[in-house]
Amino acid sequence: MLFASLSDPIFAQRQIKLDTLVRLRWLALAGQATAVVVVRHGLEYYFNANFCIALIGLSALLNLFLQAQFRKSVRLRPLPATALLAYDSAQLGALLYLTGGLQNPFSLLLLVPAIVSATMQPARYTAFLSILITGIATLLVFFHQPLPWYHGSPPHFPFLYVFGIWIAIVLTMLFLGIYTSRIAQEGHLLANALSATELILANEQHLTSLDGLATAAAHELGTPLATIQLVAKELERELDDDSPFKEDISLIRNQAERCRVIMGKLRSLSGDDHSNFTKMQLDGLLSEIVEPFENPNVEIERIFPEDRSNQPVLWRNPGLLFGLSNLVENAVDFAYSRVVLEVQWNETAVMLLIADDGPGFSDAILNRLGDPFVTTRANSAQLDYDATSGPALAQHQRSGMNGGGLGLGFFIAKTLLERTGAKVTTIDPKINKLGNKYKKASKINGAMIEITWPRSVLEADQ
Repeated sequence: MLFASLSDPIFAQRQIKLDTLVRLRWLALAGQATAVVVVRHGLEYYFNANFCIALIGLSALLNLFLQAQFRKSVRLRPLPATALLAYDSAQLGALLYLTGGLQNPFSLLLLVPAIVSATMQPARYTAFLSILITGIATLLVFFHQPLPWYHGSPPHFPFLYVFGIWIAIVLTMLFLGIYTSRIAQEGHLLANALSATELILANEQHLTSLDGLATAAAHELGTPLATIQLVAKELERELDDDSPFKEDISLIRNQAERCRVIMGKLRSLSGDDHSNFTKMQLDGLLSEIVEPFENPNVEIERIFPEDRSNQPVLWRNPGLLFGLSNLVENAVDFAYSRVVLEVQWNETAVMLLIADDGPGFSDAILNRLGDPFVTTRANSAQLDYDATSGPALAQHQRSGMNGGGLGLGFFIAKTLLERTGAKVTTIDPKINKLGNKYKKASKINGAMIEITWPRSVLEADQ
């Protein structure tokens, strides 16, 4: 793939801002006008300067027209943007025709429109510009005015030298186009993936906030509800049995009691001890993460050191919970029958190995695992199950924000865990033997992921 394809949603949905092209053209026109004036009147080299000024003025008029007709915020679709870049290529080609063709050292500026297109445009438009520029460069090899020179006597350049310049321009355009396109594509992919990460983390934090608000509301409403219930009881005692208000007062008391029961349920769901905001030991945290994925078909084994007296005590962090949950979920999805979570710790570090006895990561993606949009999904039937994107993200992917099957699951989990200070490493059991570092997990030949935290960072108030 030389450039990003039109079907690539990252490039197909991006549009160049008109104001950006206009500003770039003003910069180019200023440089062109300066070069013409300096060469003609400063160096006193003879060439058709009036025609050059006319071409520069035509481009200036086009810029003024665009600025008058369109707002600065207008973004161009690929076709009109390519048309403007094609005009710039033709205008520069005409200037080079008047000033020596490819012998002019400024002929390298022919590369600029193709490079600008490669950063934002789909492949076929960038390819069209590249072909157009190649054609212009080819014509300039054979058709051009003499190179401006003192007393109108330019040096003679051998055809082989000029042909070498043509080859250099074409090859440089292809190389820079491919390089720029790949860098821009990776930057766009990373930006979109990080946006998805921020969205998921914000949702997790929102749920945590709601949990705490429910607890606070239950505590705050308890006193006024108790007061309402007490007053209702007193009024109910004072009223005669045949009073028309007795039934209403009884209803108020019953509904107040019902509200207290509901508040009690909210407290029990959140935990009276505000568990979302308290520290907990590592084994308890892993138990909470593993519990939703336990099923009779896959055994999830948790292995801890024999002495747990010095185990880490950490804060329940939404990013930590979601990241580990995603990795455990993927392990359970792809395991044949067994998943092992083995934990080791010492005074300086905490290590967790998540391993399963499934097929593991393929060699094709193992080296790229952790980059955004790396996927092993083969077709739409596998939408919810993928070696790098677990079912937890299926609904999010189907929403269309990032497209289905783009392999964001592992990237998001890795990003969230790294924010907690972790180092996430994928291990190929066929190449890297763990030895005695882990007792049981090292005997599994499926996918292995090792997460290592500095203990001081993990136990800090996050």
